[in-house]
Amino acid sequence: MPNFQVDLKGRSALVTGAGKGVGQAIALALATSGASVLVNDVNPDNADTVMEMIQANGGQAVAWTGDVANKLMVGAMIEGLRDEFGRIDIAINAAGVEKQGSVMKLDEWDWRRVFDINVNGTFFVTQLAGRVMADEGGGVIVNLASTAGHTLPRANSPAYVSSKAAIIGLTKEAAREFASYGVRVNAVCHGNIDAPDEEPSRFDISRIPQGRLGTPDEVAQVVLFLCSDAASYITGQAIHVDGGESMA
Repeated sequence: MPNFQVDLKGRSALVTGAGKGVGQAIALALATSGASVLVNDVNPDNADTVMEMIQANGGQAVAWTGDVANKLMVGAMIEGLRDEFGRIDIAINAAGVEKQGSVMKLDEWDWRRVFDINVNGTFFVTQLAGRVMADEGGGVIVNLASTAGHTLPRANSPAYVSSKAAIIGLTKEAAREFASYGVRVNAVCHGNIDAPDEEPSRFDISRIPQGRLGTPDEVAQVVLFLCSDAASYITGQAIHVDGGESMA
């Protein structure tokens, strides 16, 4: 992990999709910076593993299995975090899926499932966590989007591309609405990342000016900054972490 840290002691964070990849890196980075973390994943083994990694390093964490596409589960998760740590200061929407298939051939079920998790899940967490943060005097929400939803549509992924574009729109409107309550909302649009659940061969590295794939930790460091007081005047932004690909 890159050597970048902020002081988040005394704050509690929810990270969805934290069982692997970018979500895991974010959960670990937050915990290393002192935050107490609720590790959410639909796979209980993955959630438990990350919780144990945090605890082994002296951090505070609790694992929570649940599908973010289910609003009742999201509500229970947020209340579970408050019961465990007293409040919610940070919410990271990292849960996401991608179902490949052309516009002409993509199955309707796959389209709906991508939107259920990527968009509806992000909305439910943003809405419910945002309400609590507004009542408690402020907080930070960071949504994981993608350059695919902003400047670089991805072939054979119409549902993923559309869902990430929707997340960016939701981020901006939520930021406008929540600003007066002291709640900041931003999106991180990562490019091609070398993560365990990705196949690097599917990416065209020649399009990336830095000449390589990014890492989950590099995305996590930007999220960490946005969660810190150093980013106190940043809201409603969609920040690219892509090695310069979106400017090529």
